[in-house]
Amino acid sequence: MTLDLGLPKGARVVVAMSGGVDSSATAALLVESGYEVVGVTLQLYDHGAATCRANTCCAGKDIHDARRVADALGIPHYVLDMEHIFQTDVIDRFAASYVRGETPIPCVLCNQTVKFRDLLGVARDLGAAAMATGHYVRREEGPVLLKGIDPARDQSYFLFATTRDQLDMLRFPLGGMDSKDQTRAIAARHALPVATKRDSQDICFVPDGDYASLVARLRPESVQPGEIVDLDGRVLGGHAGIIHFTIGQRKGLGLGGGPPLYVLRLEPESRRVVVGPRSALACRSIQVGAVNWLGGEETELAIEVKVRSTRPPRPARLVRQDGDRALVTLDQAEEGVAPGQACVFYQGDRVLGGGWILYSGFL
Repeated sequence: MTLDLGLPKGARVVVAMSGGVDSSATAALLVESGYEVVGVTLQLYDHGAATCRANTCCAGKDIHDARRVADALGIPHYVLDMEHIFQTDVIDRFAASYVRGETPIPCVLCNQTVKFRDLLGVARDLGAAAMATGHYVRREEGPVLLKGIDPARDQSYFLFATTRDQLDMLRFPLGGMDSKDQTRAIAARHALPVATKRDSQDICFVPDGDYASLVARLRPESVQPGEIVDLDGRVLGGHAGIIHFTIGQRKGLGLGGGPPLYVLRLEPESRRVVVGPRSALACRSIQVGAVNWLGGEETELAIEVKVRSTRPPRPARLVRQDGDRALVTLDQAEEGVAPGQACVFYQGDRVLGGGWILYSGFL
């Protein structure tokens, strides 16, 4: 299989190698296609003697696996210590978001900062013509960002903040794969030691899955107790900290009896969790901030949006506003739209960008 990255044959390409099968197969494809490949792995966090669990990342083991793959492919491999930057730009912001009553997405922050800002800078310093990653998205000249071919693997939601300048230098060789089986077949064909390695699914810097304990350690004010109230302000119960809740949550409220109640709103200043019936979750109007726009000059247009990574796109109307804000009006109401999540804009397969959900309401 030969890839055409739109680069001269033999051009130097840096591959962001995480130690997983996706980035490893990406490196193998580029070597197979005749590019000069340089592998770079980021040391982002250190859990010391923490035990690796299935479906999680473990920094030390992943770096070791990336080096083994580089050795198998006969390519140079470098490890860059970016723990301090990762702590500041991802982990600390993740914790601060919970304190504000939001539901953050650390993978987007990581792509925005250490990967597509800092690592791209390293690739340029190494004289690379491009940097490739194992993300399941596609890129066309323009540059244009597109969904991955396989809907089950598409990662475009997490890359909405990728700028045009960054897309100029980025390449995504796996975006055209029909399934993960193809990726594993590439790794197996090259006898890579990670061909059968399981995918990581949890937040990489929370190997035990207990994000609340991490946030509580970094921001103790996030676990101050407060009240659970209904829409009329009537106190229904208490809680041990707003970090334990997200918009749309039903389970774990600790409220016995009566009709089902859902988290409708978090009020960090008063430490109140507002709950109500499921019908009150529905909203059509979403205010979006820090918008990264990858479309044309239009200021108002029909699009589709995703408000959670696991949900399908929904038809909507977008109005671009002054600065980096936008107003999204959904054709049909959506439930559980949470501040801190991303609202990503699409037209068909094309990613038009997106931004962070500031607040939402019913129209």
